[in-house]
This record gives sequence, structure tokens and C-alpha cells, in this order.
Amino acid sequence: QMDVKTTFLNVDLEEEIYMTQLEGCVVSGQEDKVCKLLKSLYGLKQAPKQWHEKLDNVLLCDGFSPNDADKCVYSKSENGDSVIICLYVDDM
Repeated sequence: QMDVKTTFLNVDLEEEIYMTQLEGCVVSGQEDKVCKLLKSLYGLKQAPKQWHEKLDNVLLCDGFSPNDADKCVYSKSENGDSVIICLYVDDM
């Protein structure tokens, strides 16, 4: 079991998302400007879904098969060895 706290920071965004400048990071003379996000941030509504889609693509390309009953469970068997991956995304 492992917990990756920066997982959502590695997901590319499909749509354009802008946010106000963070407190303490506002550029003097440019207070009205906003930041365009290039990667996802923890707390975005899209973050868990996009992270799962990215990981799904990686696992499928590596030969894993999703479970028919639960799309968060993947398995792969090779040369008599088996690997089962169970994903749990908690964004609460």
C-alpha cells in the first residue's frame, strides 16, 4: 500500500483553467492578472477523474487488464506471476 500526496500535480488538464494569484505571490503592478494552470492541482473537481484516466492509459499500455466488476482493479499475469493493483482515490 502506498499514498502519493502529489499525484494530482502530474496530470495534464484538458480544459483551460485560470485562478487568482496566490496570496503572498501577487506581482506588484499586476494585481488584476490571473494564472493559467498547465497541470492539475489538488482540490480541482477534475483532478481525480483526469488522474485516473492517465493512470488507466499507462496500465493498459503496460498490459494490465481492468476488472469487469470494478474499473479501479487491474491485473496482469506473466510467466506464472500475477500482479493485482487496486486503486482508491479520495478527494474529500
